Amino acid sequence: MHKHSGCCGCSAEGIGRRSFLAAVGGTALGAAALNGCATAAREGLGGVAAAPRIAPAVSKKPLVVQPALVYDIPQRRDATSWRPWGGLKTQADIDQEVNRIEAELRELSGKAEFPITFRPVARVTKASEGTALRDGDADVMLIYGASGELEPLISGNRQNIVFVRHRSGPVYLWYEIAHPRLLRKTVDEYGQPGLLPEDVVVDEYGDVLWRLRANYALKNTVGSKVLCVGGPSGWGEGGQNAPKLSKDHWKMDLVNYPYEELGKRILAARSDAARVKRADADAAEYLKDSGVKLETDPGFVNRAFLLTQVFEDIMAEAGVQAVTVNNCMSTIMPMSETTACLVLSLLNDAGVMAFCESDFVVIPSGILLHHIASTPVFLQDPTYPHHGMITLAHCTAPRKMDGKNLEKARILTHFESDYGAAPKVEMTVGQEVTVIDPDFADTRWIGFKGKILENPFLDICRSQVDVSIDGDWKTLAQEMRGFHWMLVYGDQLKETGYALRKMGIGWYNLSGDRSIEG
Repeated sequence: MHKHSGCCGCSAEGIGRRSFLAAVGGTALGAAALNGCATAAREGLGGVAAAPRIAPAVSKKPLVVQPALVYDIPQRRDATSWRPWGGLKTQADIDQEVNRIEAELRELSGKAEFPITFRPVARVTKASEGTALRDGDADVMLIYGASGELEPLISGNRQNIVFVRHRSGPVYLWYEIAHPRLLRKTVDEYGQPGLLPEDVVVDEYGDVLWRLRANYALKNTVGSKVLCVGGPSGWGEGGQNAPKLSKDHWKMDLVNYPYEELGKRILAARSDAARVKRADADAAEYLKDSGVKLETDPGFVNRAFLLTQVFEDIMAEAGVQAVTVNNCMSTIMPMSETTACLVLSLLNDAGVMAFCESDFVVIPSGILLHHIASTPVFLQDPTYPHHGMITLAHCTAPRKMDGKNLEKARILTHFESDYGAAPKVEMTVGQEVTVIDPDFADTRWIGFKGKILENPFLDICRSQVDVSIDGDWKTLAQEMRGFHWMLVYGDQLKETGYALRKMGIGWYNLSGDRSIEG
């Protein structure tokens, strides 16, 4: 029987030191995030020279979109049908439409909270022009189906979105025939590779934006590199194949970092007077925050900030934006004389991804949600759903759950060991959240919306929330899979469901079929 052994098996110029620490948790990678660089340096503290600190880059890969207006200009012929449906009839109409599309995409780009690049609008009037665009290197082909042939632009090797006008006018031909001719090829079965019904958008650019957000998240999740301190793993008997699934299905590069090497790095850091002094000063500033209440030995916090420096270094050297720790309670505590709980919280607040337990059943969902929401995520243990609610808890919650503001926190010991430093983050009551439950086989995920009802203080992992369940909680009790779950602020269900469809993963949206709405 599996035994669950605990919760965790460039300087910022012009920014005041305290406000800087409050914004990024006192980490070097926070400075890198603010300045867009991969190296951060600080001035010496208290007369002790501080060596430059390196930090993992937190830049994301932008989504590259190729918009294309596909059209024919009809020519009048006597005594026969000579023009198809559609309001673009002249070259002047086309010129006006291209200008309009470019203005709309500039506005859309300004609304995106993720990096996106729109290329100039291509004009496509024949199949060869469409094929040339199809064979390009854009991540997404955004096809404006005014008239003409759309199939030459669509590749099964990239993401495709077809936009048609109805009320936004002038009306497009493919508003009429996108389903019977493009998706179904004049029969009842779908037959267009690279295009699904949910890839067709009518009028609303908000519906384009969330699809692009999902595609951006996929680009940054598939093939991502994760530093695995103590090696990759998976929870329970069902999770033994999880690292392989992450490599094969999600194409992840799981980099093993042995604890023996980590121990050497910790010893070197503890022998470096400048690093120790800097960690002590960072911890002191962190604890001055009026939203933080210390309820453990401050030495645990000081050493957590020193351990954070070590993690920053090894992440930067490995070139990763995500790290996880395996069996950390029996290994990190003796090495560092603290716990990794606060360390992982600080790293998440600074913009990278840090997960405990090295559970690759759930980690792909955390990386995907992080990129969908552009915020930190909370890996946690679920309890038993009951009476429309469920308690979710772990000792490593981020404080900057909305990506901007730090929640209040009590800094306690890690619960099961009663040792070290672990944050009890007081999440915003009433905040809407998305909760994801991946299965062991990575074939069917469950998701639901809810709201934070309370931050209780039970004898369980320190960061704990009671969350309402938007949907039938009895069905959830029947359908639960895997073990660890992932929580993120906001409603991210439709983006998640859309992304999972692209990955061939089943999706059960307990809060309603919002995964393909719009």
